[in-house]
Amino acid sequence: MIIISRTLLFVNWAVTAVIIAVILLMVFRMIANYADLNPFAWISLTIRRLTDPFVLPVRRALMGFGVDPKYSPLVVIVIVILLGYFVLQLASTIAGTLSGLLFSLQQGAMVSALGFILYGLISIYILLIFVRIIFSWGMVSYSNRIMRFLVNATEPLLGPLRRMIPPLGAMDISSIRFRATNVFSVSEWCRVLLAPKLLASMMAHCALG
Repeated sequence: MIIISRTLLFVNWAVTAVIIAVILLMVFRMIANYADLNPFAWISLTIRRLTDPFVLPVRRALMGFGVDPKYSPLVVIVIVILLGYFVLQLASTIAGTLSGLLFSLQQGAMVSALGFILYGLISIYILLIFVRIIFSWGMVSYSNRIMRFLVNATEPLLGPLRRMIPPLGAMDISSIRFRATNVFSVSEWCRVLLAPKLLASMMAHCALG
């Protein structure tokens, strides 16, 4: 379990560092834009080369929505923060699931082990749904491998239920929120019904340790 906690700590630091780096790059780009620097200068070319992979897709999406593309760096910052949050939640879910699973196996609590597995899988599925929502807002094409994976993984649940609930305006937001909320409720029931005794045992074990 020490290895799991140290790995989780490393992932937290790494994701936080990436988020800060992207935010700084976007800030530098906005400063360069407002300072009206020579576009052929070394610093301008370097900033564009580092930020274009993030900014250009968002710019195209904003233009598709009729929004001024000058706000694309700010949108990139929001998207990176959200994706970073989901990555941290995913890492935390996996670490918690593995820790609970290992502890339950040591205690011989197979029902609790099953509860942790179900809770972990459903929690990961929830995160995939929300990441798909963000990607769909960014108008990421299905040809993108990540988007294709998200669609293939979540469509078996979202597809049938989408036909039952009408879309809200131009985007299918309400149905996705409805399904994410219901999956979250199922995961909470798995945690409450299948693993309460094990959680109490883990707390007692930590108190004695």
